[in-house]
Amino acid sequence: MNVVVVSGHPRAGSRTSGLAGEVGRAFAAKRGGPDPAVVHVSALGADLLVADAPATADALALIRGAGLLVVATPTYKGAYTGLLKVLLDHLPARALDGIPAVTVVTAGIAPQAEAAEGHLHALLGELGALVTTPGLTVVESDLSDARAIALKYA
Repeated sequence: MNVVVVSGHPRAGSRTSGLAGEVGRAFAAKRGGPDPAVVHVSALGADLLVADAPATADALALIRGAGLLVVATPTYKGAYTGLLKVLLDHLPARALDGIPAVTVVTAGIAPQAEAAEGHLHALLGELGALVTTPGLTVVESDLSDARAIALKYA
């Protein structure tokens, strides 16, 4: 099973991206598969705005071909990041039909993370993904051991 991690954090190397990668690796190892492919939405730059730009098209193809999708975001203004929304908006209706998905959301406090996870869960569900409940929500003060968090969750 190929695992694809999508990090919606606007900065490369973020703790949210690190946690997402650990979650993806934990699920891949549990299923005996290769390391996950990772889409850092921030790395798409201005090409993110163009669905058929090569980097964006490649990212969308990875997402649509996932055996398991791990979608991660920090909480921004009570929801997922705009970058993540722009990428997922390029997908047509039901594009993720039947693809299992896991949400990973970080925030300053638990209620913010839980609210944002609900929004992300709904968005992925609208696209047809089979979203695992509950998603993984983590407050920033607990992010020091992302690997342990991921292993416990997976």
